Amino acid sequence: MANVYDAKSSELISAAAAALKDKIKKKEYMNYVKSGPSKERPPAQSDFWYIRSASILRQVYINGPVGVSRLSTRYGSRKEHVVHRRHHMGAGTGIIRDMLQELEKANLIKKAKIGRVITPQGKSFLDKIANQIVGKK
Repeated sequence: MANVYDAKSSELISAAAAALKDKIKKKEYMNYVKSGPSKERPPAQSDFWYIRSASILRQVYINGPVGVSRLSTRYGSRKEHVVHRRHHMGAGTGIIRDMLQELEKANLIKKAKIGRVITPQGKSFLDKIANQIVGKK
């Protein structure tokens, strides 16, 4: 039986994002806001919310327990400056927090003392998708 570590991460995230469309609800403000202070525009992908949520779910599975701050650092990028050097900026914490709350409502993750951890339902959700991906090859 395959698990998350056996499947290619890009294929797992895209398949999990498609499956998450039934489980979680996209926030309305996502059409208008940037994903972080280092970005110039809102995300161009129409299903960015589900892709990032699936990626966060995978990160909680692999690195859990994790919090908003650690995920913000993980999904951050460089801020380009004209005059001086580039600096790393974290991703928007409000967006990450809302995604984590939606995943909690779907009972895929839960709060722990230090951060969020994956639930048995979330683990089986990702393992089933990984098993389908590995089984196709």
